[in-house]
Amino acid sequence: MYSICKKELHQFFSNLTGYIAITLFLLVNGLFLFVLKDSNIFDFGYATLDKFFELAPWILLFLVPAITMRTLAEEFKTGTFEILQTRPLTKWQIVLGKYFSILIVLIFVIVPTFIYILTIKNLSAIGGIDSGGIAGSYIGLFFLAAVFASIGVGCSSFTNNAVVSFLLSSFSCLVLYFGFNALSKLPVFIGNADYYIEMLGIDFHYRSISRGVLDSRDVIYFLSIIFLFLLITVKNLRKR
Repeated sequence: MYSICKKELHQFFSNLTGYIAITLFLLVNGLFLFVLKDSNIFDFGYATLDKFFELAPWILLFLVPAITMRTLAEEFKTGTFEILQTRPLTKWQIVLGKYFSILIVLIFVIVPTFIYILTIKNLSAIGGIDSGGIAGSYIGLFFLAAVFASIGVGCSSFTNNAVVSFLLSSFSCLVLYFGFNALSKLPVFIGNADYYIEMLGIDFHYRSISRGVLDSRDVIYFLSIIFLFLLITVKNLRKR
């Protein structure tokens, strides 16, 4: 598993792909936080990173599928998956090795945004920020990225076309993130099952953790979704 993870990381950072992903994430968030009108913190008037944590999930909706789209699709297309199967590795070890490499990449994507905390703290008139809320939001953001990564890996196991994998995983992430929230607002569900339908969506649990309270129900939800899509990936590999 370690060798798979190491190989994937080397492949990702041996070209500009990894550095472009990190740069784009920082650039887009930086533009919205500090430059663009009506979304920057100077117009907002409060020393908070709420705008960042509202925007980041939508960027990750497309960034994570772009990172994961070649994970297995490229192996199928080039025929290297057959070579990979000859190694003394179980399907779970192959999947987890690839998945953990993506998580490490996403950590490299998220960690540089810690500079926003220092910036906000220095801009604060009283020199203080809501550390608990920010810590909770970062935990939620990591879980969100981890869920998107598992969805991306799962979608990549269905096809040998990287573009199809990207589109499929982007759509799946969008539906699971926002679809249940939108569905709960339909008139037929309001006042009846709207709360329970909303609970099925990723957005509900992401917002819950972002309040600064680490609820075990939210953690179990994220871990369950991750396990489900990794299990789907393993089953797809066994069929091959």
